[in-house]
Amino acid sequence: MIIENTGLNGIKSDLATLDESAERLGFVRWQWEYYRATYDLKLEDRANKSDYFLRFNTRAVEGKLESPYAVLAIESVYIGKATFPHGLDYESAIPQTIMNTVAKRLQELRDFLI
Repeated sequence: MIIENTGLNGIKSDLATLDESAERLGFVRWQWEYYRATYDLKLEDRANKSDYFLRFNTRAVEGKLESPYAVLAIESVYIGKATFPHGLDYESAIPQTIMNTVAKRLQELRDFLI
């Protein structure tokens, strides 16, 4: 599910600041190449014994990701339910407790970056 109105779309940050801010909130930069990167945050729903991943994409607008000074713009923010053995289901309903955590983390990330 794409999460609209996060206030993050289009925010620009240098790679070093984005990595540090995201890491403080538990995000990990898993996928990356020279011009784009994806950050993931694993959220566990113990009541339903399910895992969800909050993910946001970035694209380099200045430089390449091999430089901490590269400037990245945040693009889409979305969440999916983890499926076995690997993958994400973007169509499943997301529990409100998870969405509350998502809203808090996204606001904290936004606050760090602006």
